[in-house]
Amino acid sequence: MPLDLLPSVCPHDCPSTCALEVERLDHHKIGRVRGAAGQSYTAGVVCSKVARYAERHNHPDRLTQPLLRTGAKGEGRSAFAPISWSEALDRVAEKFLEAERRHGPEAVWPYFYAGTMGLVQRDGIQRLRHTKRYSGQLSTICVMLSDTGWVAGVGEKRGVDAREIAESDLVVVWGGNPVSTQVNVMTHITRARKERGAKLVVVDPYRTPTAQVADIHLMPRPGTDGALACAVMHELFRQGLVDRDYMARYTDCPAELETHVKARSPEWAAAITGVPADEIRAFAELYGRTQRSFIRLGYGFSRSRNGAANMHAVSCLPAITGAWRYKGGGALYSNAGFYGLDKTMIEGLDRRDPKVRILDQSRIGPVLTGDKRDLGEGPPITAMLIQNTNPMVVCPEGLKVRQGFLRDDLFVCVHEQFMTETAAMADIVLPATTFLEHDDIYLAGGHTYLQIARKIVEPLAEAKPNHYVICELAKRVGAEHPGFALSEWELIDQMLKASGKPSADALYAGRWHDCALPFEDAHFLTGFPQPGGRFRFKPDWKGMGPWHQGMPELPDHPQMIEEATAEHPFRLVAAPARTFLNSTFTETPGSRQREQRPTALLHPVDCERLALKEGDRVRLGNRRGSVVVHARPFDGLQPGVVIVEGIWPNGAFEEGQGINALIGADPGPPRGGACFHDTAVWVRAA
Repeated sequence: MPLDLLPSVCPHDCPSTCALEVERLDHHKIGRVRGAAGQSYTAGVVCSKVARYAERHNHPDRLTQPLLRTGAKGEGRSAFAPISWSEALDRVAEKFLEAERRHGPEAVWPYFYAGTMGLVQRDGIQRLRHTKRYSGQLSTICVMLSDTGWVAGVGEKRGVDAREIAESDLVVVWGGNPVSTQVNVMTHITRARKERGAKLVVVDPYRTPTAQVADIHLMPRPGTDGALACAVMHELFRQGLVDRDYMARYTDCPAELETHVKARSPEWAAAITGVPADEIRAFAELYGRTQRSFIRLGYGFSRSRNGAANMHAVSCLPAITGAWRYKGGGALYSNAGFYGLDKTMIEGLDRRDPKVRILDQSRIGPVLTGDKRDLGEGPPITAMLIQNTNPMVVCPEGLKVRQGFLRDDLFVCVHEQFMTETAAMADIVLPATTFLEHDDIYLAGGHTYLQIARKIVEPLAEAKPNHYVICELAKRVGAEHPGFALSEWELIDQMLKASGKPSADALYAGRWHDCALPFEDAHFLTGFPQPGGRFRFKPDWKGMGPWHQGMPELPDHPQMIEEATAEHPFRLVAAPARTFLNSTFTETPGSRQREQRPTALLHPVDCERLALKEGDRVRLGNRRGSVVVHARPFDGLQPGVVIVEGIWPNGAFEEGQGINALIGADPGPPRGGACFHDTAVWVRAA
């Protein structure tokens, strides 16, 4: 009997946005998920998490009906009783209208993020926000720091087509771990290694699975990538491995940069980064002598208080060597900014009021506990709708987040697929569809395809799409906008037509639409999207955000990270786990079995000093809180560094509070951004 294979698109928060083929077993259940071989970026490959998506989609613990909290906050499913959709939505609308009457519309805070990357189901909540003038959201959890650092030099969020990696002679993965988190990148790297003998260099604070298969692994201390990049620049100039003609034509101040980095020697950088000076020199020579050198920049090294400066410093390298000139050369951080989509109808941008306050999503703890630095002179937040995110687990300063959600005067509605720890804090919980149960459209950061997907199976029980919830609430709270009267497919079609793209039906018939730019544009040979068409070694940090003080005039290592001290001698990186994606997949048996339990990777020297052995309980802490995990001696990092992989549920920790209890919520300069990999802690045997 032939398999019933249907096309879809992975919705998860990953640059790959894979084209999928999904095995449908019946009207509700799915089987195996495969990567679509016909799409040249996905190339038939999909990560192990999504390959096992049936575990998640068919999971017996999925939410199936609306729930009303009848017990204490945080108790879980036993504290809720079933109600009808109509009653649930009426109650939510009543609380929103009550908050508006008492404090004004800014007392309501719709809160969302990237549980799905579909533009309709993710971003439709903005249409409700803008039409009602509810408090705005500054989306800082993931890419604010990296976006800022890249745009500071390049000018737009785009770069070289990732498929060119296969034509590179040197691939540098800087601050990413694609073996675990973006497997398609490895497909193209493997081609380059097999067909061209390309070298792979990985820059990461610990020996990740990607670093294990690299030809060279440079292992800087967390938050010191800018110093490493500056020392590479120093060597490129010193060894005469720069393209002066290219810099004269395409960059803003090459002479100033050359003078500046004369003092940034490999020895200077070695003292900061811990990377031996000889390794820095050797890498600089390899990079400078390889025309087809491709830097694939990840997010990890930007999640630091100096993260934007780090990203900018690394992005300078191909502008110094002129690698942008060559096929398979240059750099890519993300292509998500080049699709040119008009999302006015989806997001209600025509109703956006710039006078409405905007609250930082990463600072939800301080916001909900009444911090005036966030609320200003405006009202407290007393009502929330949360979609596509799990802030109780994923946000910084986790203890403050918990304290905020425990407020008796805070009403929360969570629209979710599972009873997450955020849902357990809600007053109303609504069951949500998975990506296989609704229509949506997706753009990508890691490639150049625009993709569309129809639902493959019927929604489980009473689960409803995000679009349904937003439109039904709009009716009840008096929000008026043409977008509320359109179906998902009609919204997609309207956006595509307004953007000069193929219609929704045409895009679906073709499965995807390649928006790749011509070579000259993708490589910025027609000029960078900056004043004068030049890459900026000297960014306008002041024009990019309010916290620009201390940002370096030229690439450097600004002294703004949470440094190790005698009191807090370790630097913590809360890195992604291979089989989790943020807090998604933590509920699936396959992922939990593979990850086992929260674990701290510590250098054997540190383990010996602390009298720790494999599996020992160990407490990590700082002024924000402490957590207990289990130790694992690991020589693939520097002494004084500790790695805890995975955003585990808080309940997976002995004391019920996860790793983000230790992470600060202060905004990274100059525009904000969460600093998940920039934390000083003490470590003790528990």
